[in-house]
Amino acid sequence: MSDWVLIGVPTSAGAHHAGQDLAPAALRAAGLLDRLQARGVPVSDAGDLPGSVFAVDAGHPRYRNVGAVVSVARRVADFVASQPEQGPRLLVVGGDCTITLGVVAGMRRRHPGVGLAYVDGDADLSAGRPDDSGILDSTGIAHLVGLATSELATFGGPAPLLAPSRLALVGCDPREVGEPEREYIAGHAISYAEAAELSADPEGVARRALAHLRPGPAAPVIVHFDVDMIDSGYLPLGNYPHYGTGVRLADAVRCLRILTAHAACTALVLTEVNPTHDPGGELLAEYADAIANVLS
Repeated sequence: MSDWVLIGVPTSAGAHHAGQDLAPAALRAAGLLDRLQARGVPVSDAGDLPGSVFAVDAGHPRYRNVGAVVSVARRVADFVASQPEQGPRLLVVGGDCTITLGVVAGMRRRHPGVGLAYVDGDADLSAGRPDDSGILDSTGIAHLVGLATSELATFGGPAPLLAPSRLALVGCDPREVGEPEREYIAGHAISYAEAAELSADPEGVARRALAHLRPGPAAPVIVHFDVDMIDSGYLPLGNYPHYGTGVRLADAVRCLRILTAHAACTALVLTEVNPTHDPGGELLAEYADAIANVLS
């Protein structure tokens, strides 16, 4: 069984509001490490990278707080790139979704062919149009593939940081994917599966994503998991709610087990958990237990 090293990224700089910055500490307190070790998963804790907390940025309505988001992403990229080639796999605990850009940027310094399985309720292809919110959380994929044009698109090298063909979008809420995004997905060889497909066949969707990404020694895979892929009627931990998708936490576990079990999976990135939505801690414990089940 592969070893894992946990690194926390306590940031909400790219989010709609504060809260995700509290997730690394809250998940440790909920027993994530203890649950992993109890299931025989070798894991060490590397602590937290410096993070950043949400701030209102009315002066940059297209790309809000981009300076802070880029700073955090650079720190993540440097940490990822500093890890030994044959070292433990990374469990990156955020934090908002923009931390995944740092993981991709750091991994591609050694492996330009890195792939990304993006298990998320949103496609995050918002490209910073004047009528968009400007919240960078919703633009992560657009920045990775070079659709968006802020400095977040090039902080890790020339755009695109990720070739569209090296991307699999898994579990999207179809109500959050507009026609322009669908046209882009269809025209750029991106693997795409919606929430209903995932809940009907979690393992099959994961295997199709891996078949598309063709993982191997020269083409490792990063797995991103945004908790908002889970129907908020069952697990309202996500910073941005998705009600009515029908996806349960058990469905996500079945999908993620297939993705992370592949030998080419080098990192699992956990995003969007907002502990302020769970003052009693019961949902955080349920989520931590699910992640331990995924990696065991």
